[in-house]
Amino acid sequence: MKDMTQGSVTKHLLHMSMFLFVSMLAQTLYLLADLYWVGSLGKEAIAAVGLSSTLMMVVLAVTQTLGVGTTTVISHAAGQKDQPRAELVFNQSFVMSMLVGLAFSLCAFLLRDWYGKSISADAATAGLTEKYLFWFIPALMLQFPLVTLSSALRATGIIKPAVAVQVLSVLLNIVLAPLLIFGIGPWPKLGVSGAALATFISILVANVLLAVYYVRSYRYLRFHLPQFAPRLGVWWSMLKIGLPAGAEFALMSVYIMVVYVIIRPFGAEAQAGFGVGARVMQAMFLPVMALSFAVGPVVGQNFGGRHADRVRSSFYSALWISSALMLVLTILAQLAPHALIRAFSKDPGVMAFGGDYLRIISFNFVAAGIAFTTSSVFQGIGNTIPSLVSTTTRLLLFALPALLLSHMEGFQIRYVWYLSVASIFFQACVNLVLLQRELRKKLVFPETEDIAPAPTVA
Repeated sequence: MKDMTQGSVTKHLLHMSMFLFVSMLAQTLYLLADLYWVGSLGKEAIAAVGLSSTLMMVVLAVTQTLGVGTTTVISHAAGQKDQPRAELVFNQSFVMSMLVGLAFSLCAFLLRDWYGKSISADAATAGLTEKYLFWFIPALMLQFPLVTLSSALRATGIIKPAVAVQVLSVLLNIVLAPLLIFGIGPWPKLGVSGAALATFISILVANVLLAVYYVRSYRYLRFHLPQFAPRLGVWWSMLKIGLPAGAEFALMSVYIMVVYVIIRPFGAEAQAGFGVGARVMQAMFLPVMALSFAVGPVVGQNFGGRHADRVRSSFYSALWISSALMLVLTILAQLAPHALIRAFSKDPGVMAFGGDYLRIISFNFVAAGIAFTTSSVFQGIGNTIPSLVSTTTRLLLFALPALLLSHMEGFQIRYVWYLSVASIFFQACVNLVLLQRELRKKLVFPETEDIAPAPTVA
């Protein structure tokens, strides 16, 4: 375990962020690699992959619940130097993730055909969506244990093994995807199904390798079969923190669903343009997302160790770094939005729609960075409800007006993007106000509760 209650919090943030960035870059590369190869199959195939990614947002919401709860509770235990508690939480989280993953895959398979037909713009896109989901759903199921294993390591300040496994799985996916999509040599031509199958195989390998690391190399957190028996008290300690965070991700999937419903009358080109634009934006957000994932365990360990000054220093340091990064990304998106889209689709309609989306939505990048950072601090101190409140309010301010606008004469889709920008600014402001109030309440510790000295906070 790495003790982050000592030393410079800025250095801890940057160190973890760099490795998390590599991990997230690898994750995004395999998504973009799928998008690149599938792009040659036509706009319907691109739209099918984009529509399937909406289901992935649901999985992210649930795994966010498990991941945030795991990271926060284990990091608090690590900050308090309570290794047995940390190990118990780890085993309970692993069991819960397996059970939830199995339940999700069963429900997703039962609803697969209905989902493809109800949200696609045409029959061809619906058929490709159903084919892609046949292997993509098992791949999503494997994300549940993978998130738990990675989150537990992150909570204890260990990053390198998870990053190494992630990079290896991405390389495997990049090799397998074109072989299975196009049927090169002895490989069968599977089309969009091949892209999903490559993803499934790569994530399966990642799970196996990370489990082997725990068994053979990691001693702070170990698998203990007697601790697999469900303990509802431990589950609740994670869920009461993770559920609001997971609900935030669920609301993001609702946001995307609302957008797809609004743009459906504009056809497959519009759906493909939004899908590509959203993934490009996701790739651009990687540095700030990596930083926000680092904030949680750094704040969590110091909060568990009762070091109020280090918690505040972690927040302010992350806030300035994220704002600077997002400002640079905003300038890039303003200068070359269509060029960023062109890398993944040469279709004029897709480029026009996706480029327009990226140019307008980039105005909210700095505010989005503030929202990410503040949400991570809420997670670190163990109260994610304020962040959920601001996200819910933001969705209401966006979804209802957007749906009303879509039925007005002369409606243009860019009105929706401008409305989204305004709602993110609102969320960032609300988060800052609520976080300052929460820090004043939570960072008051009796002197007798101090766990260990913390000499450096810079």
